[in-house]
Amino acid sequence: MSKPIVAIVGRPNVGKSTLFNALAGQNISIVKDTPGVTRDRIYADVNWLNHGFTMIDTGGIEPESKDIILSQMREQAQIAIDTADVIIFITDVRQGLVDADAKVADMLRRSGKPVVLAVNKVDNFDKLLMDVYEFYNLGIGEPFPISASSKLGLGDMLDEVVRHFEEEEEEEEEDDIPRVAIVGKPNVGKSSIINKLLGQSRVIVSDIAGTTRDAIDTNIMWQGREYIFIDTAGLRRKNKIKEELERYSIIRTVTAVDRADVVIVVIDAVEGITEQDAKIAGIAHERGKGIIIAVNKWDAVEKNDKTIYKYTSKVREFLSYMPYAELMFISAETGQRLPKLFDTIDMVLENQTLRIQTGVLNEIMAEAIALQQPPSDKGKRLKLYYITQVSVKPPTFVIFVNDKELMHFSYTRYLENKIREAFGFRGTSLKFIIRERKEKE
Repeated sequence: MSKPIVAIVGRPNVGKSTLFNALAGQNISIVKDTPGVTRDRIYADVNWLNHGFTMIDTGGIEPESKDIILSQMREQAQIAIDTADVIIFITDVRQGLVDADAKVADMLRRSGKPVVLAVNKVDNFDKLLMDVYEFYNLGIGEPFPISASSKLGLGDMLDEVVRHFEEEEEEEEEDDIPRVAIVGKPNVGKSSIINKLLGQSRVIVSDIAGTTRDAIDTNIMWQGREYIFIDTAGLRRKNKIKEELERYSIIRTVTAVDRADVVIVVIDAVEGITEQDAKIAGIAHERGKGIIIAVNKWDAVEKNDKTIYKYTSKVREFLSYMPYAELMFISAETGQRLPKLFDTIDMVLENQTLRIQTGVLNEIMAEAIALQQPPSDKGKRLKLYYITQVSVKPPTFVIFVNDKELMHFSYTRYLENKIREAFGFRGTSLKFIIRERKEKE
């Protein structure tokens, strides 16, 4: 089940970022040791009651003139309509109802997506209530008075947001068809890969009706097994500012990755791996997905006997935080190694859902400890009591120790390598949760 996506839309200076930060709190999705993961926080994971969702900030550029503001807002509203399950439309009680608000509200209303209307900067509920009522005129339902900077009224607004998820969840039934997202920068050949796969598997394509986001889902049958490919292509607006395009493609990547089991990160062989590729791969890594790095247009690279080694080490160096990712060299143009893609997807899926018995895990851990003593600090030594696997997708392990502080990142990494030596787990990240147990227990 993928997390719902909530997007924030509103004019400049009404408090979009303040609201974003208030909701994201400390729980901000920037991973410290992942190089290349976006620093400008476009998205964050938020939990409210029992619901987790991904919040995206569609904002970005703050233009001067009124017409540009409106066209920018339309653009942002369009991103929100395309990608979000629920839209928070934020307005400003001090500026009152503005023409641009009404125009964007029309657009949101016509989209049929659930919209929660938030009226910000209401620092005094009693005094400003009449001013809040004015926003009923937008015709998109009840206005929720909030103050993002003082964190007032956010609970009622979030209750309304998650109410819309529950309606959606009832409609979505879970199926067992593997979902594969094809992501990457514009023009690396994402669509050509899908088209070629379709050609080779000669299946009737059904673009599944009712997919809410504008990533196109395609069903492909391969040797009797069905797969759903999620394609994030379609970013072809030449006149857009580069930053904005990047922001848009990152938002769409996040939404596609969230829905997938396995992510294929496509890299252009001719251009070589770039920062933007590392950012995109970082999103899949952060989200604990199965990952295949597919170097496309391999037919167009001049080769000698060293080329593939040089290229491999370059990619590995760039993505040093995910050594587990599978690496493939393909060509959508000639179809080179595309059939092997399905074998690789199957292998990664199997690893994503692999469960290992507790007894076996503890044997491996005991052996690892015997080979390399756990670290100690000021005379206190780390003790590891017990390890068990608690979930899959990605495989997640809990390790019970005497003192969390002593469990260094590097020792966790060492144990991870030992587990990988035994079981492979190729193509999937592993997650470790460290819990403390007091000596007495």
